Amino acid sequence: MPLQPRTPHVHSPRPESLTRRLVRDSAYVLPGLPIALFGASLLLSLLVVSIATAPLWVGALVLPLTLVTASEFAELSRRRLRIWGALLDPVGYRPRDPGLAGRLRPVADPRRWLDLIFEMILALPVRLVTFVVAVLWIAMGPVGLTYFFWSRFIPGERGLIRLLELAAPALVPASGFWQYVLDSGVFFLLGVVFLVTLPAVMRGLAALDALLATSLLGAGGRGRLIPLEHPQAHPLERTLSRVAGGRQGAQGEDSAASFSSAAWSWIGISFAAVVLFAVSWPLTTTVYGIHPALGLVLTLAHCLSLVLTLKLPWVGIGASVLVSAGLMGATAEAGVGIWPWPVTAMLIQCGVILVAALREPWYCAASGWAASALLTFAAIVMAAPQLPDGAVSTGIVFASVGVGVAVLGSLTRQWIRDADRLEVSERTSAQQSRRRRELEERNRIARELHDVVAHSMSVISVQAATARYRLSSITPEAQQEFEEIARSSRQALGEMRMLLGTLRSEEEPPTGPTPGLAEIYSLVEATRASGTPIRVTGLDVVEASSAVGLAAYRMVQEGLSNALRHAPSSTIEVSAELLGERPGDSSSADTEHLLIQVRNTAPPHPVSVPAPGAGLGLEGIRERVSAVGGTVETGETPDGGYFIRASFPL
Repeated sequence: MPLQPRTPHVHSPRPESLTRRLVRDSAYVLPGLPIALFGASLLLSLLVVSIATAPLWVGALVLPLTLVTASEFAELSRRRLRIWGALLDPVGYRPRDPGLAGRLRPVADPRRWLDLIFEMILALPVRLVTFVVAVLWIAMGPVGLTYFFWSRFIPGERGLIRLLELAAPALVPASGFWQYVLDSGVFFLLGVVFLVTLPAVMRGLAALDALLATSLLGAGGRGRLIPLEHPQAHPLERTLSRVAGGRQGAQGEDSAASFSSAAWSWIGISFAAVVLFAVSWPLTTTVYGIHPALGLVLTLAHCLSLVLTLKLPWVGIGASVLVSAGLMGATAEAGVGIWPWPVTAMLIQCGVILVAALREPWYCAASGWAASALLTFAAIVMAAPQLPDGAVSTGIVFASVGVGVAVLGSLTRQWIRDADRLEVSERTSAQQSRRRRELEERNRIARELHDVVAHSMSVISVQAATARYRLSSITPEAQQEFEEIARSSRQALGEMRMLLGTLRSEEEPPTGPTPGLAEIYSLVEATRASGTPIRVTGLDVVEASSAVGLAAYRMVQEGLSNALRHAPSSTIEVSAELLGERPGDSSSADTEHLLIQVRNTAPPHPVSVPAPGAGLGLEGIRERVSAVGGTVETGETPDGGYFIRASFPL
C-alpha cells in the first residue's frame, strides 16, 4: 500500500485578547488628532507662504519643501498603519537629484500632491471625529461608574431629575435620597454600557480611519486591513511590508523618510506648548484680571516647564509646581469659581505629569501629581475664609484628572517598554533560528564534501604517491608527474580540511595572507607541471592593491583552469598591461587601469569528450572583478582559441 504524505499539523493562532486589541486601537486613534492638527497647520502655513511669495520666486523653493514635508507626514501615517495592522502596497516617489532642477522635481510628482491633500485636508476631520468619539466613550465609563461619588459635590439640581420633571414628572421620586439613587443608578448603568461597548467602538473608529488612509496612502490606492483576530500573523506581514514598502521607489530612491521619535516628541511638545501659551495668556489675563506682563511671565514659564520636562523631568516638575503656586497667588483675589487651577493651567500641569510619566518610572509622575495635589490643598486651606464657590470642586477635578493622567502615562510607558523587549526577543530568537539553520546547512555541505570530494582527493594522492612502487617500468619523467600530482592533491586536501573546519564552526573563519599579483608566477609554474606551455609578460612592472591583486589572481587561476579543461595541449599566454584609461571609457582618462588577459590557442586535436562545466567560475570572476570596479570580457579568438580579459582600476 503506498504511503500517503503526511499533512503537517498547523496550530491555529490564538485570538488576540480584548485588552491588547483595545490598547492597539486606542494607540492608533488617540494620537491621530494631535498629529493631524500639527501637520495640517504646518502644511497650510507652508502652502500659504509659498503662494504669497510666488511673485518673488521664493515660493518656487518653499513649495517643494511643503510637498516633501507632506510626504514625511504621510510616511508617519503609513508607519502607524503598519504598526496597527494594515498592509500597504509600496509607494515610490520621483528621485530628487542635486541642483536646482532636482530640488524642484517634487512639484511634478503627483504622489506628493496626494500626500499633501490627505494630510492637510482629509485626515483632520476624520481624526477629529474619531478622537472626540473615542475620548467621550473612554471618559463616560469611569464618569458613569463614579457618578455616585463626585456628583455630590456639584451644586444645583441633577440633570436627569430635571429632564424627568420636563418629560415625565410622575417618574420623579418625592424623596431627595431616592432621587439620588435613581440618578446614580442610571449613570452607573450608562457607565457599564460604555465600558462594555468600548472595545467594539474603538475597533470601529480605528477601522474607519485606517480605511481612508489605506485607500489614499497605498500605491495606486491599494491597501488592506489585516484581521486582528490573527495577531500572530502580524509580525511577518509587517516585516514583509517594511521590506517591500519602505518607500523604495521605482527609481531606487531610498526613502526612509520620517523624523525620529525623539524629534517628533520635541516637535509635538513644543507645538502643544505654543498653542497652550497662545490660549492661556489672554484667557488668564482677561478672566482673572491680573497684569498682562505678570500673566505673560507666569504662563510662559508654565509652558516652558512643559518643554523642560521632556529633557529634565524632575526639574520640569519642580519648575511647574513653583510656577503653579505663583499663578494661584496671582489669581486668588479674582474670586472666580474655577480656582486654584485655571483651565489652561490645569491642562499644562496635566501635560507635565503625562510627559514625566512617559519619560521616567511611575514614581516621577506620582511625585509630580502629589506635589500638585498638596499645593492645591494648601491653596484651598490658606484661602478658606474667602474661598470662591467651586474651588473645592476644581481641586477635586484636578486631583482626579491628574491621577488618571499619571496612571495612563505610566501604563503606556510600560506597554512601550514591554513591546520593545518583545520585539528584541523575537528578533534575537529569529537570528538564533536563522543561525541554527545556516549551521545545519553548512554541516550538511561539509559532510557531502568530506564523503565525496575529500575521499576522491585522498585516493588520487595515495595512487600518485605509490605509483613508483606499483609500476616497475615507470620512467623518471612520469615519476616526476606523479610526484607533482601527489603534491597538488595533498595541498588540496589541506585546504579542504580548513574549509570543512570553517563550515562546521560558528566562529569567523581564520584570516591569512591572500594571494596577489606576485603569486601568479607560482600559479603558472604549478600549471606548467602538466606539460602545458605558458608564457607570462608584463606582471613584473605592475603594482596593485590587495583587493585588485586577489581578484586578478583568481581571474588568472580560472583562465588557466578553463584552458586546461577545455583546450588541452594548447598554448596559453598570460599578459598584463598598464593603461591610462579603461578600454572604451573616455570618461575615466585620469585613472590608470590594469589590463590582464589569459588567452589560449585552439587545441591541436579535437576534444572528443567535452569537460563538464556550469559556467559558475566565469560568473564568480565577473562578481570579483565588478566588486573592485573592473570589467570582464570573454570570447573566442580569430584562430579558434579563447580569451578572458579583465580591466582593474588602480
